[in-house]
Amino acid sequence: MKQSCEISSDIAHAATILKGGGLVAFATETVYGLGANALEAEAVAKIFEAKQRPHFDPLIVHIAEINWLEDLVTFVPEKARALMDHFWPGPLTVVLPKTDRVPDLVTSGLPSVAVRMPSHEQARDLIASAGVPIAAPSANRFGQLSPTEARHVQQQLGDRVDLILDGGPCRVGVESTVVRATDDSCQILRHGGVAQEEIEAIVGNVELADVSERPEAVASPGMLPQHYSPRTRLVILNDDITLPAKGLRVGELCFQEPTGHIASVKIERLSKDGNLREAAANLFAALWRLDTSDINLIVAHQFPNEGLGRAINDRLSRAAD
Repeated sequence: MKQSCEISSDIAHAATILKGGGLVAFATETVYGLGANALEAEAVAKIFEAKQRPHFDPLIVHIAEINWLEDLVTFVPEKARALMDHFWPGPLTVVLPKTDRVPDLVTSGLPSVAVRMPSHEQARDLIASAGVPIAAPSANRFGQLSPTEARHVQQQLGDRVDLILDGGPCRVGVESTVVRATDDSCQILRHGGVAQEEIEAIVGNVELADVSERPEAVASPGMLPQHYSPRTRLVILNDDITLPAKGLRVGELCFQEPTGHIASVKIERLSKDGNLREAAANLFAALWRLDTSDINLIVAHQFPNEGLGRAINDRLSRAAD
C-alpha cells in the first residue's frame, strides 16, 4: 500500500484505482471513508472483506453532484429534497428508494439506499474524478473506533487498502446524520454531524428510530447497538455506574473539566470552552489517544443531550461496555 504525497497527483491515481475495482481510503468532513465503486458488486465486496464487516450492515453511497441521484434512486420525497437543498454538501445522509443499478450488496438487500454528498473538497474531487458513486463506510475495522486522521486508517487497515489519501484531520469528527424522509414525515436513523434541531428547523418535528437489537433489522449504517468501540474497556459515568476500583489505571473523557473525584492518570477534555461542535470534532481522536495509552479503563462523562451532544452520547453508548 502507498501513502499519499502530493494530493493533486494522488487524486488522479486514486480515481484510477477506484475505476479499476480497488479500495481507497479518503478524508471527508465527518470521518475517513473506505471507498469502492458503488455500482460494482465485486469492488464493494472488498470493503466488507477489508473491514470484516457483516453483510447485513448497509453502506452509504457518496456522490459529487445532485444529478447523480438519477442513477441511484427512483424517487425523492418533498421533505428529503428540502433537507438536501439545505444541508448538501455536508454531513447528512438520506435514505431513499433505490434503482436496480445499485447492487443489493450495497444496501444489504434493502429496497432503499443511503446517499450523501460530502463537503470535503478532496472527497468531492476524488468522486468526480472517478466518475462513479463511491460506497464508503468508515475506514476502520468493523465495530472499532472511527478514523479521523490518516494514521488511524493505517493503524487499523494497513495493507488491506490500496491507497490512503491524507486529507488532514476531519472537521466534523463524527459520522453523518442519517434520515429517512417521506412527503409527510422524517425519521432520524442515526444522530451525527447535523443536529436534530437543525433538521427540525427545515422539516418540522422528526421521529427517532428505535435501535433494534436484531442485527438483521438495521435500516441504515450505524444502527447496531455495539459499535465505535475502543479496545480498552469504556464505561459511561452516570448514577448507575460506581467509580472504578482502586488499582486500575483510568483515562477520563470529559466535556470541559474532569470531576476531580476520579483518580485519572490521563485526561482528555473535548472542549475547554464547552462547545459541542468542537467536542464532536475531537471525540474519536481523543478516544484513539486514550486507547493507545497505558490505561486499563476509560471513564466517559455524559454530554448535554442537545445539538451535537446527542451524536456524542450515541457514539459513547455504543462504545460502552
